[in-house]
Amino acid sequence: MVRRSWWMAWALVLAPTVAAAQMQGLEISGWGGWTFSDGVSGQAVTAGDGNVYNRVDPQDSYSYGFSIAFLARQDVEIGFLWSQQQSVLEAGGTQTTEIGDMTVNNYHGYAAWSYGRRSSRVRPYFLFGMGATDPGKVRFEFPAGTTREVDGDSRFSFTLGAGVKAYTQGALGARFGVRFTPTYVKSDAAGYWCDPFWGCYVVGDAQYANQWEFSGGLILRLGGRRR
Repeated sequence: MVRRSWWMAWALVLAPTVAAAQMQGLEISGWGGWTFSDGVSGQAVTAGDGNVYNRVDPQDSYSYGFSIAFLARQDVEIGFLWSQQQSVLEAGGTQTTEIGDMTVNNYHGYAAWSYGRRSSRVRPYFLFGMGATDPGKVRFEFPAGTTREVDGDSRFSFTLGAGVKAYTQGALGARFGVRFTPTYVKSDAAGYWCDPFWGCYVVGDAQYANQWEFSGGLILRLGGRRR
């Protein structure tokens, strides 16, 4: 439901730019790289193996993705990106134990800005996007040999990225960049706050699962001209 809502919202944002984008062109990118991930902490639990666990984290792992964007102007693109990280969920505490495989999918509508002269072969860029992160199903096996799957819930996330794009005389180019994607997971009670108007209430400490993606890939630009 979260994913569907964000797709609809970004469809409404993108619709007014399509006519203008047809005059400027379309840019399609694909990339691969490595993502450094962390999870969240929680209440300590003593497991059946005698160890105490107090956090869960996805392992750092390979990731890949693609984007498609309309060029609203030669220095502004508005589009959609998808990326996937094939990881393993770990429980941490007195020791680290692998729980099971997990596949993290990111779905973001975004806007990106390129800097420098339009005719330059190499141009830095910055992007910002909003959407959802879906951790998918986690499959794990009990010591007795039975298996179980737990569904993950899609959560709101945003993404910030920066890097460089290198263009050739033709339609092909290359891109290299880094992207940070924090995903809200939960809030823990962090104490009380009191004021004379609203009284006292519990203050929450938000926890995010973070992804740092370092990647490189190819660009295909269709239509439009680099002036």
